[in-house]
Amino acid sequence: MNGDSKRGTSEGELAHGCEGYIHDAMTVIVIGASGDLAKKKTYPALFTLYLKGFLPKGIKIFGYARSDRTDEWLRERIKPYLEKDEPGSGEELEEFLKLCVYRRGQYGSAETMGKLTEECSKFEKEMMSSIKCAKANRLFYFAIPPSVYADVAGAIRKAGVATDGWTRMIIEKPFGHDLESAEVLSKRLASLFTEDYIFRIDHYLGKEMVQNMLVLRFGNVFFEPLWNNKYIDCVYISFKEPFGTEGRGGYFDSSGIIRDVMQNHLLQALSLFAMEPPTSIEDGASVRNEKVKLLNSIQPIKLQDVVVGQYVGSKDGKKPGYKDDETLKNKDSITPTFCSMILRICNGRWDGVPFIMRAGKALNQRKAEIRVQFRKVPGATAMFNSYIPRNELVIRLQPNESVFMRTNVKAPGLMTHPTQNELDLTYKNRYGNVDNPGAYSRLLLEVMRGNQGPFVRKDELRRAWEIFTPLLKELEEKKVKPVPYEYGGRGPKEADQLAIKAGYDERTLNLRLKAGPRDNRKGGQYTAQEFDVYVEKST
Repeated sequence: MNGDSKRGTSEGELAHGCEGYIHDAMTVIVIGASGDLAKKKTYPALFTLYLKGFLPKGIKIFGYARSDRTDEWLRERIKPYLEKDEPGSGEELEEFLKLCVYRRGQYGSAETMGKLTEECSKFEKEMMSSIKCAKANRLFYFAIPPSVYADVAGAIRKAGVATDGWTRMIIEKPFGHDLESAEVLSKRLASLFTEDYIFRIDHYLGKEMVQNMLVLRFGNVFFEPLWNNKYIDCVYISFKEPFGTEGRGGYFDSSGIIRDVMQNHLLQALSLFAMEPPTSIEDGASVRNEKVKLLNSIQPIKLQDVVVGQYVGSKDGKKPGYKDDETLKNKDSITPTFCSMILRICNGRWDGVPFIMRAGKALNQRKAEIRVQFRKVPGATAMFNSYIPRNELVIRLQPNESVFMRTNVKAPGLMTHPTQNELDLTYKNRYGNVDNPGAYSRLLLEVMRGNQGPFVRKDELRRAWEIFTPLLKELEEKKVKPVPYEYGGRGPKEADQLAIKAGYDERTLNLRLKAGPRDNRKGGQYTAQEFDVYVEKST
């Protein structure tokens, strides 16, 4: 699925497993087409698939929303975002825009949905006749608030289901606000459709390095013997954004960093990292079964294993604090913009290994990664008469996707002096300008193929909320005040103390702090001077 085939080439179609739908007719209905998500993510993802030859020739894309707009308005609205994602597409861009039309309707109305699908049916029959196909498939993308998911699904059930092919619905997060609301939404959807109709999308599951995790883990013989509590001391999963709420404080205050990032994105990354081997990565049920088994092994989160924070203005006064956001009505808000917590998995593979999950806004860099710290080498300090830093395997999810291993080697020269360096696979260095489509394009393709593996199943969603809802309620009921931290810093110092308490090696952490962010260092390496000063102070 690297997107390297050209439009219309049958070899590329077969090689990438899209033969199940590529010769059928298809209508795509983008519900909420007038919103930001549709213009920034949905339409650009569809355009990428169009350019790569992954959309059927007999396709039409209907935008559907409540606003009174025209086809031309929609095309002008989405065009800059298509050009940004795929510059230089020229004639193909214009051809794609001709496929995109706009229709007005109420989200929960079976009547207006019926008028739309009557037009879809007319187009589908024309295509089935002209391209000689037996099926016409229908894909609905919910680019709308969760509050109207069930109403729209009800309208589709009454008036929108395809009669000559499959019907699939892509539903965006958030899937509820807590366990209770998620259960209500799931039951309403389940009363209308079975799970094979529903694709709950979490775009993190479409990221290159998240998908690469399965190959990295299960495609290399030397990793599996090490992937357990005998060799791994702790796992550090972090997410950092260098900006604050930036005018979205009103929305963010109702969710907070735990609901916004940790309960979904980071938990998905953790489950893929730690699950047992599936029967096949092409078998969506097998992958999701193993993820649910792993989630069922996660123990309740203790408040003593949690640090929450909220950013304040930067030292120079140029960046405002969270409570300075004009859209934030509650100026006494205790909603966390930062959280660090310890998760513990009670099974044979991971018992005793702390999983440190950390996420925050208004920090010093943009980064999401999984950092695996291995146990110390027995007897090495005495053998070399020197401190030997921990080995670490780092899977950088974004940006600058990479996999690198921090290894101890002999420093160049006449003396046997251990130093640490990196075995580095940075994708942009290794693969150059190889086209690497975005997460939404990958996931849309999987929907068309009918592969539900990279999507969130109902029982998986329930278990995720079971893990986090008790903590969220405890934080809210006890009115736990977040620790203030400066905009542009690393976050609260208490978070580092929590990581060290959990088992992350303090000397390794000090070395990382001294060297600064890896992206700021040439080649991502520590200099000899940095390492020497660190070793001198640590021994």
